[in-house]
Amino acid sequence: MRTKSIFTGSCCAIVTPFDKNGKVNFDALEKLVEFQIEGKTDAICVCGTTGEAPTLADDEHLKVIECVVKKVNGRIPVIAGTGSNDTNHAIMMSKEATALGADALLLVTPYYNKTTQKGLIRHYTAIADTLEIPAILYNVPGRTSVNIAPSTLKALCDHPNIAAIKEASGNMAQVVEMMSLCGDKIDFYSGNDDINVPITAIGGKGAISVLANIAPTKTHQMLQLALDGNIKEATKLQFEATELIGALFCEVNPIPVKEGLNILGFDVGIGRLPLCEMDSSNAQKLRTCMQNYGLIK
Repeated sequence: MRTKSIFTGSCCAIVTPFDKNGKVNFDALEKLVEFQIEGKTDAICVCGTTGEAPTLADDEHLKVIECVVKKVNGRIPVIAGTGSNDTNHAIMMSKEATALGADALLLVTPYYNKTTQKGLIRHYTAIADTLEIPAILYNVPGRTSVNIAPSTLKALCDHPNIAAIKEASGNMAQVVEMMSLCGDKIDFYSGNDDINVPITAIGGKGAISVLANIAPTKTHQMLQLALDGNIKEATKLQFEATELIGALFCEVNPIPVKEGLNILGFDVGIGRLPLCEMDSSNAQKLRTCMQNYGLIK
């Protein structure tokens, strides 16, 4: 049984701000970190999907991790995305992120070249064997076209450096099967904001959330209520966020959430190509949902 979780509650999958020239805006990033901590966010995940890791060069990627680690300054855990479809590259980036002070790592399944379930076990084992800090496996088949099968997770969950999984398949039946096979050997985090409470209610430890970028306090409250066993009130907050969550995913993440942060007054810019600005009609829909949720007037 795992005695200590990397975090419990709400972890913000933080965006990477860019300036008008497309460079990383570190001043804006520091403001976002402080906004999250003031909003009671329980952890920050940097350089994940929402952080546009695929278009960050290695030096930028590591500078973004370093910036967040320094700004957080030990107040909450920092989880660094270091996954890759190249096992050796993931090992290298994981070592660098560890040296920069990250508390844990997020390791996405290999994409494009993909792999078999046997290859997944070898990939994650090869990375985990080199680690000095815990790893969270990241299952997001809608992005990678690779699904971590429950039996594969069972084969990996005994590794001492594999601490958790971010489950973003959206398949609750699969999550239940995974939990039944792995028991308390690893922690489970929701990777889909629309089912944060359901996953937490059946034994998850919280969520790695996109919604938390623009609504850190309410996301923290939702998940803390679920962790405390107050499922009725947690579910109420989950339902209240449904419209906004839908708007945040009406275009490819993180296009809408960056628009939402810009609406809130944070200068995060737009995504790097191939991501672009949000369609104007969808942007208006998002603004209306933010008003209805009480984020803006």
